[in-house]
Amino acid sequence: MELKDHNLTRTAYREILFEKRPCRDHDGSVVPGLFNAWIILNNPAQFNSYTTQAVKEVTMAFAEAGNDRSVVAVVFTAVGDKAFCTGGNTREYAEYYAGNPQEYAQYMRLFNDMVSGILKCDKPVINRVNGMRIAGGQEIGMACDFTVASDLARFGQAGPKHGSAAIGGSTDFLHLHVGYDKAAQSLTFCEHWSAHYAKFIGLVTEIVPALRIDGRYVPNPLVVTDRFLDDMGNIVYGQWRTGDEAARGRALLKQGTVDLGELDKAVDRLIAKLLHTFPNCTVKSLSEIRKKKLEHWDRNKESSREWLALNMMTEARAGFKAFNEGPKDRREVDFVKLRQLLAEGRPWDEEMHRAISPQYRTEQA
Repeated sequence: MELKDHNLTRTAYREILFEKRPCRDHDGSVVPGLFNAWIILNNPAQFNSYTTQAVKEVTMAFAEAGNDRSVVAVVFTAVGDKAFCTGGNTREYAEYYAGNPQEYAQYMRLFNDMVSGILKCDKPVINRVNGMRIAGGQEIGMACDFTVASDLARFGQAGPKHGSAAIGGSTDFLHLHVGYDKAAQSLTFCEHWSAHYAKFIGLVTEIVPALRIDGRYVPNPLVVTDRFLDDMGNIVYGQWRTGDEAARGRALLKQGTVDLGELDKAVDRLIAKLLHTFPNCTVKSLSEIRKKKLEHWDRNKESSREWLALNMMTEARAGFKAFNEGPKDRREVDFVKLRQLLAEGRPWDEEMHRAISPQYRTEQA
């Protein structure tokens, strides 16, 4: 029987990688005729941020993987060991979309399709987190069904620090994982969580060591990995080390090498468990719990797209340009000055941008 091709089109991938890798059983042996689809962001020089073209390619890749009869699961990951994804490409945002709301609205239509494509993929989706999962990277990562991470990874948002709001998925998904209070803190303070803490609070399925020193794996030296009670009776675990302990941790990081071999083994172990289930029953189970995410996502995505587009005329324009054009040690606007000017009723004009933006303040100095 001739099989029908259900893909809308065939995509020539230029900015991402799409690979079919052998599926492995519990004992590590290759299963003949079965594969896993690896969708790999490939922009390590910019921490695997996604451009407009990459967004389109990721969307098509998930459709292709979901339609492939030989694919057991999809692994969504990125090149290198520094970052899974840090969100949208800030250079493209600053140089093309800032101040251009009609164009950004079109871009956000593509972004929405990418998130929806992950949530509606007809295969289980594993986010293999090889480094930072920040901002839009956090959002597309949470659209996946499972998260397996290097313990060197970090998780969080960046929006309110750089002129946006995490309404590309995080405000819809994050509270389902960690509850309202922790979600509110992450979405506003933009403080990053360690992989250990993310696992502790339920955001991550599994973490594995990735730092090798003298031939053996060691836990992330920047993180408190022993659990204890503080003076208030709260469990302390997964917090970032500070002071001298942090300095010693950074020194250990420089001594070691990053090896993601255990991360790949953990991904294979998880997929081997999926392999030994009825495929349609498994996908149905996942699609049912995905509905909790889709309920929020489908309700909000269009109004969020419109707001984000208009925001490109005000805070996003200032925030993305500051990050792209400001000095390396000062890539945020002067938030206090901004609030003072707004309290005076000042409009969002060019004078406002120059008053708060680090690139202009450097010129004035």
